[in-house]
Parts: sequence; C-alpha cells; structure tokens
Amino acid sequence: MKLPVALLLALAFAPAAIAQAYPARPVKIIVPYPAGGYYDVASRVLGQKFSEALGQPFVVENRPGANAIVGTEFTAKSAPDGYTIMMGGIGPHALNASLYPKLSYDPVKDFAPVILVSMTPNALVAHPGFAAKSVRELVDLARAQPGKINYASNGSGSSVHLCAELLGTMTGTKFNHVPFKGSAPAITATLGGQTEFAFATTGDVLAHIRGGKLRALAVTSAKRVPALPDTPTMIEAGVPGYEATAWFALFAPASTPRDIVARLNAVAAKALQTDEVRERLAPQGSADLVGGTPEHLGALVRSEIVKWSKVVKESGATAD
Repeated sequence: MKLPVALLLALAFAPAAIAQAYPARPVKIIVPYPAGGYYDVASRVLGQKFSEALGQPFVVENRPGANAIVGTEFTAKSAPDGYTIMMGGIGPHALNASLYPKLSYDPVKDFAPVILVSMTPNALVAHPGFAAKSVRELVDLARAQPGKINYASNGSGSSVHLCAELLGTMTGTKFNHVPFKGSAPAITATLGGQTEFAFATTGDVLAHIRGGKLRALAVTSAKRVPALPDTPTMIEAGVPGYEATAWFALFAPASTPRDIVARLNAVAAKALQTDEVRERLAPQGSADLVGGTPEHLGALVRSEIVKWSKVVKESGATAD
C-alpha cells in the first residue's frame, strides 16, 4: 500500500519537529552522587542556564548509590526523548567499566554524549608534619616502608583512589589505602594527621593549602594549575608520563534525537563561556571549562576506559 505524499513528508520531518518543540515540559538532570559535590553543583549551575535559554525547568534529581551505578543505570534505561539527561564523568563512565566486571550499563553503547563540561586536576597534598616534602621523598619513603604510609580517599574505586594507585604502579611503590565516605572526611583525616597524604580535587583543598594546613606536593594535570602556580605537576615532580584529571560531562540515553543533543550542546557551550559559570565551576582557575562536540566527548570516554582499565588491572584496585 502506497502512503500519501503528505504523510510521507510528515513522517520525514517528524523528528525535526519534535526537536524544534523541545523541551515542552520539565527535564530531569540525574546526578548519581549525593548533593553538595562538584557533580551536583555543575548540574545545578547548568540546569539554571538551560532553564533560562529553553524556557522549561531543568530539575536536578540526586540518585546516589553503588558508586554512581544507581543513577547512571536509571539514565541508561530512561526514554531517549531528551527529558532525562545526567551529569556523568570519570567515575560512572570510565572507572566503573573496569571496577565492575558485570556492570549493569555500558558506558559507551547506552549513552549519547552531549558535552564535556570540565576537567579538574587533583592535588597531591600532605599533612605539614609528614616527613616527605616532595613527591620524590614520598616515593623514597614508600620504597623504604612498603604499605606503611597511609593515604585517604573519598571511597574505594573513586578517581582519587586510582590516582594514588596510578602513582604506585608507575613508581613501583605500595601505599596503604584508607577510604572514607566522601571527600570532606578524607580531607579532614589528612588535616588531622590520621593519614599522611591524599589526592583531592584542587578546589576542595585550595584554602587549606593557602592557609598552610596542607602542603601541596604536586598537581595531576599535564600543566600547572593557575590557582597553584608554584606547585609542580607530577611530571615535573619526577613521575614521567603521569597525568590524571577528573572530568565531568553531560550525557543522554542512547538514541536520543541528534537535534536535541545538538540543542543541549549549544546551550551548554554558550553557558561555559560566561563569567558567571566560570566563577562557579572554575574558581580561581581550579578547573578547565572545556565544551566541545559530542564526538569529542565520546572519544574521551573510550580513551579513558582503556587508560584506567590498565591501572585497575596492574594495581588490583577494587571498589569494595
């Protein structure tokens, strides 16, 4: 049976019409972590910009649990209509792929990349009373006392946990991991000297470094951080090839219409260039607001999965 030409044209232009009307109702931004962290803050800042530009509420919904698996799986299984998106990143979209052999979602196949929001270097910080005053001295101490030097993290399987494991595998050293439930207690433990050192998001420890309560030994990015111009990179500090940057990005469920993805990408890219968003998400140059195309983000996800799978395998790190 032949369909009328008018109907064929209507069907052909239906996706474009749907995208043009988008959004016609509120949109959920899923955050797979508790309120208060960078994932949450970035979602709320960009959500406001989406609301202003597109005329509908973009409502943040925190769905934490199981190392971000709960919220990420929820997004993967949501309707691919643009009304459920998520703030993902290095944890749910790179690290979990290696930490969980039977992961309930595929970080590549189950998502449509939207935009890379930011890349945030971590800082290697130590208690001021710790004997090591540099990365080289830390490595030398660890070789002399394998497994005896304690470091704090915001949880097993987190990006800062694997930053320390990466240092261990690249220098042939072994540290003792002390996981906490969140970055605040991990930093507090290092401030109090219960743990000798920690890797932490630069923004979370900047005030402590400047106040002399923590000593910054290095930053994990390839280049120095403007907020800590006198702190060397790990490469400069004597670990050639070391680079580990936390990143945060927006994703939609796979098969979300390309026009909707493009619209979200365009609004977010414009927002990331504003002083208001920069002050909220990259205070004092503590992060790099990136932007870019969905394809750029997709390539990053695939490369990060490969990189961190090697670290997990060589170090034996687990999320337990």
